[in-house]
Amino acid sequence: MAVALDFLGIARLGDGLIAATDGAGKAAAAARAGELAVRTVAAGVTARTFLDRRALLNAMAGIVATGGSTNGVLHLLALAHEAGTGLMLDDLVQVARRTPVLASLVPTGTYAAADLERAGGTPAVIRELVRGGLVDGAAPTVDGSTLADATREAPAPDGEVLFVLERPFKETGALHVLRGNLAPDGSLLKLAPGARRRQRGPARVFDSEEAGAAAVRRGYVREGDVLVVRYEGPAGGPGMREMLSVTSSVVGAGLGESVALVTDGRFSGATRGLMVGHVAPEAARGGPLAAVHDGDAITIDVDAGVVDVELEPAELERRLAAWQAPPSPYEGGVFARYRALVSSASEGAVLRA
Repeated sequence: MAVALDFLGIARLGDGLIAATDGAGKAAAAARAGELAVRTVAAGVTARTFLDRRALLNAMAGIVATGGSTNGVLHLLALAHEAGTGLMLDDLVQVARRTPVLASLVPTGTYAAADLERAGGTPAVIRELVRGGLVDGAAPTVDGSTLADATREAPAPDGEVLFVLERPFKETGALHVLRGNLAPDGSLLKLAPGARRRQRGPARVFDSEEAGAAAVRRGYVREGDVLVVRYEGPAGGPGMREMLSVTSSVVGAGLGESVALVTDGRFSGATRGLMVGHVAPEAARGGPLAAVHDGDAITIDVDAGVVDVELEPAELERRLAAWQAPPSPYEGGVFARYRALVSSASEGAVLRA
């Protein structure tokens, strides 16, 4: 997201990648940000000056070119909603399909963000994408210049940390949207290089991340299973927690290459394997994920863009008609308001008025 903010034009280019251990560099960046904030307030400039459709598509290109990220998609959808741009999930993933990965960053690459900063940082990435027509260089930045003008003197890719468009680190980004009777409004997958692209297997269903992780550790989940973790979406979580425990348990049990996961929760950038998140509508809102039973056959097919449960439409409809929301441990007060007002992950999980 530090990269995305630069591409959006609302931050001083390059300062977001200064390493946390660089105290002097961080202090200088903070001073520059403060001075810039005072100037923009005096000029009557706000973030809404920059947050249009073009800026958000530019930011998506930047996220993909640096190896991200399902969380980046969620944040951009939220910004799109607040800015009233009408930008949707499929718009962002279309950018992911056409944008190569230029930076060799962990977890799928070799280097850390601080290495990218030393190799030219975000300005070098922007310059390369503008050169290839994948970013609109005419977009404005908060310092008054355009993206193209602000990065004209950025260094060329070094071929080690950052690559040129003609010989990218990876040909395309790893983000995919899957739909089907389990995710009518979409779901999101970040596929690691070399990972399998299809799996069909029996569902092992859990109503929380903790229950799913415990089952993996006890050996209940076996090769070929499709782990379903539900009620962890924006309203169900509440707050759409990252599924760090269950995904690390799957990999730690040696099942990362044989067990898939489908959830209405979200993942961290380090998640590996066939892990489908952001399923919408979520189970807590009566989405189809709420109707899945242990043993139901689930198919995930990346190339077909599908995540399905093998149930006749009438049976799925019957189960959903009989469904009742389980009690939540987070009832009352601010949680009740949040659960009532939060939108779907496919809309950025923002609070509706």
